[in-house]
Amino acid sequence: MPYAAITYPVKPGHEEEIAAIFADFQRVDTPVISNESGAEVGKLLGTAVFIKDDVMIRVIHYEGDFSAIGRHMSRQRGVHLIEEKLAPYLLRQRDTSTAQGFGAYFAAATMRCISQLSVDTHPAGS
Repeated sequence: MPYAAITYPVKPGHEEEIAAIFADFQRVDTPVISNESGAEVGKLLGTAVFIKDDVMIRVIHYEGDFSAIGRHMSRQRGVHLIEEKLAPYLLRQRDTSTAQGFGAYFAAATMRCISQLSVDTHPAGS
């Protein structure tokens, strides 16, 4: 199952304020990702958010089409609420109010994956 990481450059010294924002996060309406025809194209398996100084990273564990994950997240009310609350703490403002703006930021902020290992791919088996 793949992972992705999204970066958020934030103003340092606000770790507690940002942690408080995520403490009230409204989860997605469904972890199942569907395309425009309604067919399942992926699943959101989990997320985690990490922060240190001026870097915050959201790690996304998913299966399926990652671009569909971005489209799905752009339609989630909880995501937009977090984006609004995070705005004062971001080093650079970005427009994520539309699906296109959110998708552009999501794509640009995704880190390059250089390694993913799991028990499933271990030579000794699971």
